[in-house]
Parts: sequence; structure tokens; C-alpha cells
Amino acid sequence: MSGKKNFTIGIDFGTESARAILVDVYNGNLAASSIYHYPHGVITDKLPDSDIDLDPDWALQHPKDYINALKRTVPKLLAETKINPDQIIGIGIDFTGSTVIPTTADGTPLALIDEYKQDPHAWPKLWKHHAAQDKAEQLTQIAADRFETFLDRYGGKINAEWFFPKVWEIYDESSSIYHAADRLIEASDWMVWQLTGVETRNLCAAGYKALWSKSEGFPLETFFGAMDHSLANIVDEKMKREITPLGEQAGYLTETAAKWMKLIPGIPVATGILDGHAAVPAGTVAEPGKMVLILGTSFVHMVLSKKEYRVPGMCGMVEDGIVPGLIAYEAGQAGGGDHFSWFMRNAVPGDYEREARKRKINLFSLMEEKAAALEPAESGLVALDWWNGNRSILVDGDLTGLLLGYSLKTKPEEIYRALLEATVFGTRKIFETFIASGVPINEIIVTGGEPTKNDLLLNILANVTRMEIKVADCPYTSALGAAMYAAVAAGDAKGGYATIQDASKHMAHLKRKTYIPNNNDKKTYNRLYSEYTLLHDYFGYGHNNAMKRLKNLRDTTLEKKLRSTQ
Repeated sequence: MSGKKNFTIGIDFGTESARAILVDVYNGNLAASSIYHYPHGVITDKLPDSDIDLDPDWALQHPKDYINALKRTVPKLLAETKINPDQIIGIGIDFTGSTVIPTTADGTPLALIDEYKQDPHAWPKLWKHHAAQDKAEQLTQIAADRFETFLDRYGGKINAEWFFPKVWEIYDESSSIYHAADRLIEASDWMVWQLTGVETRNLCAAGYKALWSKSEGFPLETFFGAMDHSLANIVDEKMKREITPLGEQAGYLTETAAKWMKLIPGIPVATGILDGHAAVPAGTVAEPGKMVLILGTSFVHMVLSKKEYRVPGMCGMVEDGIVPGLIAYEAGQAGGGDHFSWFMRNAVPGDYEREARKRKINLFSLMEEKAAALEPAESGLVALDWWNGNRSILVDGDLTGLLLGYSLKTKPEEIYRALLEATVFGTRKIFETFIASGVPINEIIVTGGEPTKNDLLLNILANVTRMEIKVADCPYTSALGAAMYAAVAAGDAKGGYATIQDASKHMAHLKRKTYIPNNNDKKTYNRLYSEYTLLHDYFGYGHNNAMKRLKNLRDTTLEKKLRSTQ
């Protein structure tokens, strides 16, 4: 690496906002950061500027929010630091996934074309769009009936959050949009396309979300044809078979994109990557035996290994999926910070809000303080963390949340603590499943957003998992990871790094403070976890399908209500 002081830009496109950071390549120090909250947020009720209602479990986004994020964040980085744009040697982006965008041949999203914008299927389907659950179940059955070997790489089930269930949903419910789409593309690849003018398909998204593997490629045409004969050639007609490894140059910044961000054209742009996966090397992990837990809107669990293991309910096992030469395993929880936020928005009484205002602290801080004063099990509550379905290990988007043990004495902080505990119990269930399947885990490192600032959550995590919890130093780990891959794309000859391992060694750091298990709390949590496990298995394995029946009744009622108002 040269002695010149160089910087890379990492841009993390999350669920509610985009975060851009400017990073010193030599030591990973954060020169500046900027956050842009999407004006349209997550679209769940009506299409923008329209009276068209969305069905339950829909989650869309506005593609203009993504481009505007570039225009708003990156110029702020330059203005704040006064860094010369010629010191920037690379740009990297990460994105939530699977977020699927139907586009024309030149990459224009169909949602931005008048002819198509009134059709919900023309819009980007966010990762948390769960309306394709039936398609995921049918795909799983097709793969099982055909004895497809790829199914083992995904814990035996295809998830509604992935690429092909959403694509099949488009075809089945809006064939006009499917046929109008020259390309169906992951948002991480679409954004790189907008920056470089080059359409690529990154290995990470292809492997974890689109059933691709390094050894076998995509499934055979006969598999897609079993969905519908018109879908047999979907890869060749709507996608690309050439997959680009991580850390490579996807292309160079175009003049148009450079004007958006007030940069200079020609800066190398790295291959895209999924957000949770980018956080792994940014959490100092580039070797086996360590679990990286990404705490955000949802929770993601990543582990590296030299060998292949079959882990029930994992979201994917991809060779080179994060670090070249290693197998990267992913599991996850579909709800995390979002159901803590749900509680704050919907279940906190007015007197708590007034107390927080009076004390000039936010509601999260107040609730954490009150919940931390409770002993484990003091509330008599236990919950299931399925407010947004279950990603791992049950892989079932139709499961819903549960809170057991209410009484007339139950207080809001007791409910909040039960939700924190339930989420950590879900993490322990994943943790134990990995270990039971042969994947060694000797250390847990936490990265992510706001939940990493929650001392109570991290203390509970230490006590429930019975392990010391370490925390990544950078508050924007996914963006830092993207910036690290950008340094690799630039290469050591241009002031970057030859490998992601080298970048991680120099640019990633941990906080000094760690969270140590408390022996007394561990014992109590073992008992609570046993109750969680009983409920988990009872409702999760079909002994009682009340959740699904209620969800179906809800959907039917809402659909009738919607039709009556049209």
C-alpha cells in the first residue's frame, strides 16, 4: 500500500435510510458520515401519488429515494471534510436483499414509467415483502419433489424474502409487468449499474438470494419451467449468468453519477454486496469460528467456515460469499429493531412520553432504564419474536408474534423487556443450531445500528448465550464493509488492499468495552429459554396453527373491506 493518504466511500442502503461514510483507507478512521431518510420510507399501504391500496404483507420502495440518497449524502461528506475528490480511490455499496427491481433494458425502473407506475408489481419489492410466501412454499415443494441438491444449502426451505418467489409473484399476478421488464435485478446490482453504466450480478446476492452456487451455477431450466413453462429461460431472458466476485471492480464512475455526488468520473466502483454480509469484515472477522451478529431492523447472523455443514433453517451457505476461499453461512431473524420500534410507536402510554419529554431523554432511553431495573423473569412474561415472521430456523413468514403471561399488573417496561429477551432467545436458537450442526462458534461480535447502543439488550445477549459479547467500533459497519471492498477493488497499487483480509486487518476495529455473562442471570434465563423453546416448537412446528388461521382470517377480512371501498 502506498504512503499517500487515500479514502474510500461506502454507502449502505438500508430499510428506512441510506448511510454514506468517508473512510481513511490506511486505518479505517471515519472522516465523515451522512444519513438520508427515504421520504417514501417503506411503502405498505398505498402506492405513491395514488389511491391504489396494497394487500397485506406488501413492502415496496421508491427508486428515486435511492438516487436522491446519493445526491444528498456524498456531497455532504466532501463539504464537511474538504477532502479533494482525487483522494477518493474507490466507491462501494451494500443493499438490503432480496430487493427486486423490474427495469427496462437501460436500467430504468418500471415504477418510474407512466404506463406501469399504477401497478404495484412494477415497484421495487423490499426484502420484507412477504406477500410471496405461497410462492416460496411452492418453490420449496418443487425443489423437494425434484430432489434438487441446492435445497440443502438453504436449510431445506426457500424463503419468501428471496429473489425467485418475488419474481414468480410478478409473473403470476401481473404478467404484463413481467413481460415489460427486460431485466429483473437485485437492488445492489441496480445501484452499481446506475453508478457505472455496467450491468453486473454480484456473487453475494446471487448465492444467498437467487439459488446460485459457484460449483453448480443457477438451477436448471427444467426447475424454473416447473414453476411455469414460460419461466424456463428466466435467467437468460431477464438476468445474467456471469457472476462477479466480491471486491472486484464492477466498472468506473460515470460522468452522470459523478455529477450527482460532486465527484470526478473514473473512480473504481466495487461489486455490490448485501448489507449484513458487508458488516462481517467490518466487524474484524475474516476467518472461521466467529459469529457476527448484525443488529438492525432485522437481525442477521453470519459465520465463516472452511467446511460445508448442513444447518437446518439457515438462509444460505455460499462459497466465497464474504471472504474468498471460505464458506459463509447466513441465518437471521425477520424482526429485530423494527418490533422494538413498533412497541414504542403503538404500546407506550402517554404518561411515559410526558416523563421522557420532562427529563429531556428519548423514549427508548426511558424504557431501557425502566426495563433494566427489572430482574430476569420478574415480569412473568415470555414472548415469541415473530412480529415479522420467522426467518431462521423455521423459515416461515406466516408465523406471528406472541406474548404470554399478561396480568392486570403488567407494565410497559415489562413488555419491552420481554420483547428484548424473546429476540435474544431467537438468536440463541440459531446459535445452538449452528453448533449442533458442526459449525464451530467461539466468539460473538455485534455490529449494526441503533440496537448496538442498547446496553440492556447486549447484557441480555451475553447472559442468554453465555458468551462474552464484543462490539464493532464503527457505528456504520455495513457502510464500512462496503468501503473496505472498495479499497480492495482499487487494489494495493492504487493505495488500497490486495485482499479483504488485509483491508479488515487495517480498517476494522472493536470497542474496548465488552459484555460479560452474569452467572445468576444465566440460570434464570436458562429457565425462561426452556419456556421459549416449548412455545417455539408448539407453534413453529405445526402442533397448533392458530397463528396462521388468525392471519388468514385477518387477510380475508381486510380483502373484503378493501373490495367494499372500491
